[in-house]
Amino acid sequence: MAGLEIRNVRKSFGATPILHGVSIDIQDGEFVILVGPSGCGKSTLLRMIAGLENITAGEIRIGSRVVNAVPPKERDIAMVFQNYALYPHMTVRDNMAFSLKLRKAPKDEVASRVGRAAAILGLEKLLERYPRQLSGGQRQRVAMGRAIVRDPQVFLFDEPLSNLDAKLRVAMRAEIKELHQRLRTTTVYVTHDQIEAMTMADKIVVMHDGVVEQIGAPLDLYDRPDNLFVAGFIGSPAMNFLKGRVADGTFRTDGGLTLPLPTRGARPADGQPAVYGLRPEHVRLDGGGVPVEVAVVEPTGSETMVLVRPPGREAGQDLVKDVARDMACVFRERITAGPGERIAITADPALVHLFDPDSGRRLN
Repeated sequence: MAGLEIRNVRKSFGATPILHGVSIDIQDGEFVILVGPSGCGKSTLLRMIAGLENITAGEIRIGSRVVNAVPPKERDIAMVFQNYALYPHMTVRDNMAFSLKLRKAPKDEVASRVGRAAAILGLEKLLERYPRQLSGGQRQRVAMGRAIVRDPQVFLFDEPLSNLDAKLRVAMRAEIKELHQRLRTTTVYVTHDQIEAMTMADKIVVMHDGVVEQIGAPLDLYDRPDNLFVAGFIGSPAMNFLKGRVADGTFRTDGGLTLPLPTRGARPADGQPAVYGLRPEHVRLDGGGVPVEVAVVEPTGSETMVLVRPPGREAGQDLVKDVARDMACVFRERITAGPGERIAITADPALVHLFDPDSGRRLN
């Protein structure tokens, strides 16, 4: 096993820059997830680590070795692809053993490593089957087994769960996390799904337009997002954003809504423009709070998601970039109110965020 260092890495396709000086330190045995919207450069960065894309500038180290010019097969990494990339004419056993046979490893070593990987992943009864005879989850486990038998310094996962249904994705998330806890191999995992990132990672790297927006533990990013992008990307449903300014010890939106200021961090000056960030799950029902009109009620069983509209606000008013949507609230309580009726809500001041409207940086 080995750590991974990415130093000021840049990538351009012709005259088009894709990555703009990315630097990340990944410790030995760490599970790091690169997350961000499509086109942010996360898969390109993963392919550069694997040696499948050339580096325009910067440096990548695996352990103590700079691998910029090292061929993929000599980097001692194993990659699990989105589409599994199994050989259809080979059995599960032969798929898993293929890389070892290319190395001309002894037969007893091949059998031992394949047997160990099959035992870890629960594939012992499937070794003589072909990929066409397997379910999606089983194929993904075979792809993981093929990586495990190589005993690499670094595992690379490129959106490995995106082709699975929702229930199977949840199960495979747990399997991959448990696998990492057993093997403790340095792992870099790419996904656009922030729920995957939050539930699996030791450390998350949030990327956007070819730059790193923030690096941190999952709960650090959730509790203390550095900027508007991270705050809106991490968390589901997404954080509510409202424009306004600080006035008389409260926050007043451009539409006249009055909300409490955050109790943590420095308090902005009176009259300072700001963006108010409030997660849906941090909204509270309060009979003496702000009256709002219920627009949509979405019960999920354990929680109820409610879209609300403050009185007098037209669609999009107060919201950052005039996004035409209502405020989202998530309640543990059962809500009896229906569309068109009114409820009263308040914000938990200990969980509120304020952002600078120009730079997008968090103020508190």
